[in-house]
Amino acid sequence: MAKGFFPLDEELELLEGELTPRGHENLVRLCGWMPFQRASEVMEDLLGITVNKNVGQQYTERAGAAYEQLQNEAVDELEKKATLAPAGAARMQISADGAMVPLLHGIWAEVRTLVIGEVEPPKQERGEQVVHTRQLSYFSRKVNAETFDRLALVETHRRGIENAGQVVAVMDGAEWEQGFIDHHCPQAIRILDFAHAAEHIGVIGASLYGENTAETHAWLDEHLHQLKHTGPDEILAEIRDLQEKFPEKQEISGHLAYLEKRKQHLRYPLFQAQGWPIGSGIVESGNKVVVEARMKGAGMHWAENNVNPMLTIRNILCSDRWKEEWPKIERKLRQQTTLSRRKRRQERAYIKHLENWRLLDLPMPVIQKKVPAQPKPNPWRNFKLNRALYRRSDPPKL
Repeated sequence: MAKGFFPLDEELELLEGELTPRGHENLVRLCGWMPFQRASEVMEDLLGITVNKNVGQQYTERAGAAYEQLQNEAVDELEKKATLAPAGAARMQISADGAMVPLLHGIWAEVRTLVIGEVEPPKQERGEQVVHTRQLSYFSRKVNAETFDRLALVETHRRGIENAGQVVAVMDGAEWEQGFIDHHCPQAIRILDFAHAAEHIGVIGASLYGENTAETHAWLDEHLHQLKHTGPDEILAEIRDLQEKFPEKQEISGHLAYLEKRKQHLRYPLFQAQGWPIGSGIVESGNKVVVEARMKGAGMHWAENNVNPMLTIRNILCSDRWKEEWPKIERKLRQQTTLSRRKRRQERAYIKHLENWRLLDLPMPVIQKKVPAQPKPNPWRNFKLNRALYRRSDPPKL
């Protein structure tokens, strides 16, 4: 039996499908947390609603694409009107990083994630000063670095990074991350993630004493303690001496150049005294919680066009903003469904119109394409053009 149209559906802007609006929302929310098959099973167990996993996947990807479109439109609007950002918190942290997700046909793609949070005052835990960052929110996209810088404006603007009291950017050494800071908050205090700096120093120690030896661990522990509590000056001076002593070890010279370039980002005693975090754990955990927990399960391979829609759903779920953002998604879906129904109704009316012509044995209507009118020739223009060409030519020979 063919599907028909009920006029009240369009009048009320109902969502497409057989689920109630609340059932539609619950299905998308479950599919954002767990694989589609498991979500359909939980839907049946808890609510008694039987839904095929393909329906859950279709609804979720459609909802994510709608929210992605809303955010992209918001970026266009912000760039056009240059709207003033709201006031941010007194002390805020931003961290960005990338994670790989599996696509179809054995391809892997990088997903970039930005995490924004509010920095709390330092606390003493187990005899050490610890700084926590709370009120985390996430923005993720599978795009290149330049596009990510632009699209992330929707989240940096919403959190008021532009008008925050102080901002710290704790990142690893990737160039695109430093470019992100230049784009959104060049005034931010830049800190190289301590664990990332430790990796580079660890490679130097391994080149001296061997991989994973007791001597290497002892050397690394001593130098990391020194870096954390006295700063980079003495360590960099010592590594420069090692470079002169062992010129054949390219690991030393390469990692020394990396650390010296970021010397101002290694002032960990000063940063800790100011109460800033020195690690980018919020984005490393963000990669695991937002991206990998849902998109790197066993046997998962994603179509490229479906990555960003799922990421948008994961962002609002993990940012604890579902109740705030779902009404916007639902409104967008209703508008899209109304337009789709209207288009299908027009197509069906046109087909019926053609069938009536056939039943009456009348010639089929032919849609004439408008041909743009050709400009009329201008003799005077041709005369002037020919005269100008004649004047520029050589005089005739007698």
